[in-house]
Amino acid sequence: MNNIALVVGASGIIGSNLAQELLANGWATFGLARNPRTELAGLQPIAADLLDVTSLETALADLKPTHVFITSWMRNDTEVENIRVNSAMVRNLLTVLSPKGSVQHVALVTGLKHYLGPFEAYVSGGVAPPTPLRESQPRLALDNFYYAQEDEVYAAAARDGFTWSIHRPHTIIGKAVGNLMNLGTTLAVYASICKETGRPFRWPGSQAQWEGLSDVTDARVIAKQLVWAATTEAARNEAYNVVNGDIFRWSWLWGRLADWFGVEPVGFDGTIHPLEAEMAQDADLWRSIAAQHGLVEPELSRLASPWHTDLDLGRPIEVMTDMANSRQRGFTVYQRTEDSFFDLFAQLRSDRLIP
Repeated sequence: MNNIALVVGASGIIGSNLAQELLANGWATFGLARNPRTELAGLQPIAADLLDVTSLETALADLKPTHVFITSWMRNDTEVENIRVNSAMVRNLLTVLSPKGSVQHVALVTGLKHYLGPFEAYVSGGVAPPTPLRESQPRLALDNFYYAQEDEVYAAAARDGFTWSIHRPHTIIGKAVGNLMNLGTTLAVYASICKETGRPFRWPGSQAQWEGLSDVTDARVIAKQLVWAATTEAARNEAYNVVNGDIFRWSWLWGRLADWFGVEPVGFDGTIHPLEAEMAQDADLWRSIAAQHGLVEPELSRLASPWHTDLDLGRPIEVMTDMANSRQRGFTVYQRTEDSFFDLFAQLRSDRLIP
């Protein structure tokens, strides 16, 4: 009960699941966001802008967190801007907290673009990184805002004496509304549209992703890893991949997802069919579906992020990660991937987000 958590991005797909995990473990938990939500019982909302130091100083004036979990980022048009903005967000927060002397541990969530490159140079350069991806692989010779965020954490830790952990998930599967990177919900919405219209549930991605090995990260698994790393002595001052612990091929999983919705699956046919183009004209259709079924979110853009799903499923290489670093230190949580999807679909239906 002496642990006081500040979850930055508590309304997001990772932050909301982390807040639930912390509260279930008896932590005093504060959720920071520009527009924090208050529906999670026990979560104490803090409204602040990470790019405004005065806003942070005012919002955090009476709070002395022992543990800080940074799960949010801001997308910009170029990687140079991503670096400037997202490093400033981390730097501002840790600078404002520094005089308090209360912070014992800072956890930063990044992702596999650490190994694959940023959005504008994704899996480029002609040389694919070796898989499974391992934390020991060197940084790429590319601008990358993940590196800039890490460096801000390292610098603040050296200044203030707290421990740190870096967490690199693969594609996150979990519930969030308004999230920029939400493959599970995007596929659920796409399948729902296919069901309503009779369209085939067509694989949108590359042959390499269809045939190759892959893995994903359940939001509940990364939540548990974040708490584990913050409370386990042997886990501190390390970077960790975090995935479910199993591997799969989309050629195997695609039909199972289609069966859940009762739609016709179509596999890779020799051509990539981006979801961004496939769903480009579906906003009005989704509003009609929402009205017909009494759904609570009629705006397609609040649920689906086809641009990011295309980025994941269109990769020209297979991608999976190695979990040995955290396994050797005692993190043994495992999640069956098809159940990650099925649990999410059931929750979305129960919450009236899909028909």
